[in-house]
Amino acid sequence: MQKPQVILLVEDDREMRSLLCDELWDLGYQLREAPSGDDALRCVLDSPPDLIITDLRMPAGGFDYVARLRTFAPTCPIILITSFGDAKTKARALEEGVAAYFDKPLRIAELKAEVKRLLDHQADGQQ
Repeated sequence: MQKPQVILLVEDDREMRSLLCDELWDLGYQLREAPSGDDALRCVLDSPPDLIITDLRMPAGGFDYVARLRTFAPTCPIILITSFGDAKTKARALEEGVAAYFDKPLRIAELKAEVKRLLDHQADGQQ
C-alpha cells in the first residue's frame, strides 16, 4: 500500500489554516501545518513534503522565505496564496519558482484541482 502524499500547509491565520485542512483532508493527503515561515522551514528540513501551500505575508514570510523554501526543497511544488497580491507579485512569485499562485479570497475548488494536478504529476514522475 502506498503511503499518502504529504502537504505542508503554512498559514498564520488559524481559521484559514483550519478551513484549508478540512477541505484538503477529504482528498486523502497527509497534512502538516505551520503557522509561520520559520516553522515551515523547520518542517521542510525535518521531512520534506510532497507539496507546500503557503501564505506570502505572515511572520517570517515574504519572498526571501520562498527563496529559502526553494533552496531546502528544490523539487517540491509550492502553491502561493496571498491577500495582498497584484500582477507584479504574481510575476515575481512565478520567477521565484512557485508552481501556482492564488489571490485570497480563493476558490477552494480551484485550489483542490491544482493540488491534485501537481501531486498526480509528481506521482507519475516517480513511477
